[in-house]
Amino acid sequence: MAKKNKSKKRQAVKNETVTLDNIERLSDLLGIHQSAAGVSVTKSTAMCVSAVYACVRLISGAIATLPFEVFRKEGSSRKKDASHSLYGILRKQPNPKVSSVVFWETACTHILLQGNSYAIIHRNRQGDPLALTIIDPSRVEVDVKNDRLLYFITLEDGQYLPFDMDDILHIPGIGWNGRKGLSVISSVGQNSIGCAIAADEYAGRFFSNDATPRGYLSYPNKISADQADEIRNYWFKKHQGLENKHLPAVITGGGEFKETTLSPQDSQIIQTRKFQVCDIARIFGVPPHLVGETEKSTSWGTGIEQQSIGFVQYTLRPHLTRIEQEVNRKLFRSDSFFAEFNVNGLLRGDIKGRNEAYRIALGGNQEPGWMTVNEVRKLDNLPPIEGGDILYRPATGENNAKKQAT
Repeated sequence: MAKKNKSKKRQAVKNETVTLDNIERLSDLLGIHQSAAGVSVTKSTAMCVSAVYACVRLISGAIATLPFEVFRKEGSSRKKDASHSLYGILRKQPNPKVSSVVFWETACTHILLQGNSYAIIHRNRQGDPLALTIIDPSRVEVDVKNDRLLYFITLEDGQYLPFDMDDILHIPGIGWNGRKGLSVISSVGQNSIGCAIAADEYAGRFFSNDATPRGYLSYPNKISADQADEIRNYWFKKHQGLENKHLPAVITGGGEFKETTLSPQDSQIIQTRKFQVCDIARIFGVPPHLVGETEKSTSWGTGIEQQSIGFVQYTLRPHLTRIEQEVNRKLFRSDSFFAEFNVNGLLRGDIKGRNEAYRIALGGNQEPGWMTVNEVRKLDNLPPIEGGDILYRPATGENNAKKQAT
């Protein structure tokens, strides 16, 4: 029945009038997008561009390695709850096939490249989540029925099944249109990534076909067409390709070689590729120096600490918030529990700055402390000590007077 429904749906698409909107939908379905550079951009070809790969690896890797904590609300405070059933799913193993790092790294990659991440929520009879199975966005079609999202998914075994919105963990990127988020490779990044692919291909052809020296052969006297062909073939055989490019040129009969081809620098191949790195980094919200482009200075402050804080606030935080809100509204059945990423590790400064911050938190300069010794030690993965759970409170003037009197 599922295959029959799928066939009907495909036939309906086939019978539709060809419009610009239909072409765009078909391109999204096939994952193929034509750039202005004349190069087809897909998620696979996009990841072959070093700048795209570096941006996706950096963002998805940073998010995937953050601790995803489960908290229980206790009045106005909160407390970590490692005994909750979702703790193991979010923090350790969403399903038996993958670890949490692989799961969230894959989910973020889908968001960054294709604009959406989908995962099936497997539940028991009581409705409690048991596991999460991530699905490639190319296998998902989204429809709206009775003001609810309906997801049609082609499984690995060929089944074509519908899922209600409550059973799909859907994390869209920016550009929500009521069904899906906006894919980078089909929108703003299409031409930039396409130009980068074209530049890489051109550079590869340039160097693979390079023949040094290059130019034209000039003879003082007129030569026949047969002689010209013979000389040209000889030259091509001796100096074309990488293995022959540095052989010394031998010209007979009074011929003279005159160079005409520009160098890669003169033809601005390198400059073009550098610009594409900065342009792609700008699209993903990554400072160029984090993906290896160090010629440009960053406006996020000086020092590793300020740059790390800027990266967390302006690049990671929007992605983290999208994931947290979707997880909390789809997986937790009670408002008394919620999940949140712990970004403290990324916000740490150097040892000197961190120790100064700890000193103030513990109550330095006779100010009330807002962290205990054991809380500080836990941030640096140190074991608790006896008496380390007491919050420091400085003695008041009245207390000091009593101590002096005694």
